[in-house]
Amino acid sequence: MYLGIDIGRQYVKFAITEKTKEGFRLLDVGSRLVPDANATYDPEKIEKAHYVMAVKEMMRNHKINPRKAKTIITGINGSSSTIKQITVVDMPSDELDSAMTFEARKHVPLDGTDTVIDYQVLGSNATEVDKIDVGLVACTKGVMDSHMGLIKDCGLKPGVVDVYPIAVSNLFSHAKDIPDDGLVVILDIGAVSSTLIVNGAGQQQYFTRDLPIGGHHFVKQLAEKKKIKYVEAQDLLYKEGLSSSMKNESDGGSESIGISSRSVYDDIVEDVRRSLRFYAKQTGQSFFLKIFLSGGGANTPGLAEFVAEKLNVDTAVLEPFENMDIKGDVSNSLKSQFTTALGLSIRGGIADV
Repeated sequence: MYLGIDIGRQYVKFAITEKTKEGFRLLDVGSRLVPDANATYDPEKIEKAHYVMAVKEMMRNHKINPRKAKTIITGINGSSSTIKQITVVDMPSDELDSAMTFEARKHVPLDGTDTVIDYQVLGSNATEVDKIDVGLVACTKGVMDSHMGLIKDCGLKPGVVDVYPIAVSNLFSHAKDIPDDGLVVILDIGAVSSTLIVNGAGQQQYFTRDLPIGGHHFVKQLAEKKKIKYVEAQDLLYKEGLSSSMKNESDGGSESIGISSRSVYDDIVEDVRRSLRFYAKQTGQSFFLKIFLSGGGANTPGLAEFVAEKLNVDTAVLEPFENMDIKGDVSNSLKSQFTTALGLSIRGGIADV
């Protein structure tokens, strides 16, 4: 079995799969809140010990024996790594190694340690005969050592360390057919940040960007607006969604509903808009077919409709279990929160090919 563990800022999640002749079978998923469920969530006060405790309790509560896993796959978030699709001159592999290390240093946030890289040659460039497209993933040794230390303290020994945007992309490729023409956009909404991913078939440019807004900001703004406690705001948001931040306005005797002032939802949509404009300017590709929302914040009622209206692009919540053979009952009302964990688990099977 392949055990994917997603150590998020607010929840830790896992997904277990096994390989079948047709693909993968989902065996189990689960999650555990990192902080106290009855306290205000403050990401700045969550320490390493909280994550270790949450992972261990999650494993114990779900009776998971990590020694039975063929591979344990964990991930590093997008803000601590860089993922680029770049075009370089076709060259021998040893020269390409040096070129990729040099390229990574231009993009990775430096912390005084060496750069850790991985890359894959995607094929010949569509427009320049003597050049190739390369997918580059990199982080610093400091980030990698910190991650491995956390995993070790959790009593685990990962066989693969992935990056979250690639895990989400792998899950999407398994759950959906990537169209031959046009691009799909995935907005993975975490607790304190979100990841934007643009993907397409063939020679379409892969792109990802970390956005500094997540579900925590949705709750925090609602709590401040309503002057209620954080936990109350969280419950209200889960129940009513965006409508909880709206007000009724009377104009000439007719009643209309709208966002009372510029909201955090406007901010995240504007971040997406700017990112897609940048992508279109850099690549000349702007045929965005659909936006899929994933992650814990994706199920906020009314969010998909709001994004669709503001960006004029069809938007839906990603169903990560779609086209997945499922063993037993692993139903969960917040399926989208398992997108990354399931993508990590699938990555373990891909690594065995």
